[in-house]
Amino acid sequence: MKWTQLPTIPDKEGFAAPFAGVSHGSLLVAGGANFPDKKPWEGGVKVWYKTVFALGSPEGKWVRVGDLPRPLGYGVSVTYRERVICVGGSDSASHLAECFSLELLKGKLIVKPLPSLPYPMANGCGALVGSVLYVAGGQEKPDSTTSLNRAVTLDLSDPAAQWKEMASLPGPGRILATAASKDGAFWIMGGAELSPGPNGSAVRRYLSDAYRFTPGRGWERVVDMPHPVVAAPSPAPVSGDEIWILGGDDGSKVGTPPSSHPGFPRTTLRFNTESGSWSTGDPMPVGRVTVPTAFWKDGWVIPNGEDRPGIRSPEVWMIKL
Repeated sequence: MKWTQLPTIPDKEGFAAPFAGVSHGSLLVAGGANFPDKKPWEGGVKVWYKTVFALGSPEGKWVRVGDLPRPLGYGVSVTYRERVICVGGSDSASHLAECFSLELLKGKLIVKPLPSLPYPMANGCGALVGSVLYVAGGQEKPDSTTSLNRAVTLDLSDPAAQWKEMASLPGPGRILATAASKDGAFWIMGGAELSPGPNGSAVRRYLSDAYRFTPGRGWERVVDMPHPVVAAPSPAPVSGDEIWILGGDDGSKVGTPPSSHPGFPRTTLRFNTESGSWSTGDPMPVGRVTVPTAFWKDGWVIPNGEDRPGIRSPEVWMIKL
């Protein structure tokens, strides 16, 4: 692995769960949320953003190129034919079904609507398999005490296409799972199952199970991860025969006071799709969760994300495998 730090996003806090992708050679990072005034354990209020930033080259500077239709984060994003496809997400009041694309054409940001999801969804995951976008899991409402096991597809090559419901995930519903695209299949790994707790709020169960959906064959369970992983950068990077899980929250520090939290794990896992086995890779220089990835300039970019609970980072990192 070769890690490189790219120019820092021009925001002192940085963002969790923005949208990210590539358009006509530029890296786009849009929206997301942070706590700009006080930390959450100090009574701080989370703020969502609509700012769209662009980076033209790894040696360049971030430029604000426009805005999302509304402040938004915690959705799914992929790159398709010079457009960043943005799916679902949340704002300060609700979870949303709306979808749209971002394109940076000659310095101008173009936002175009796409068909809405059949239901509101945030904290899900997704990946592009050929021209078909797969989206799975998530949470329908901010106060939902159960997680979704629904999965849908949209063929981006067909301008008239609508979202199609596919077979539900065979395992429990989950939020903040990691998705991947490999060998013409859609993969989903880990995440957290939600269930009602004693006080009526949602309780998380950290998951390590993993599945593959292949058109014509359906869902198949693959070998579980060595440990639970929640909110790792997604879609997962792919290189050769391997899917890479970069860090993520393993649940080992749940209950640690936020002010003394050491930060999220820097461990990496590699799943070999030929042998069907997991192995541990070299550690990362940083640990980041609740953040998308984007493939740009022959590397996988991790733009911002959470360093530890309630703390974002404006740093942008690239990994080449």
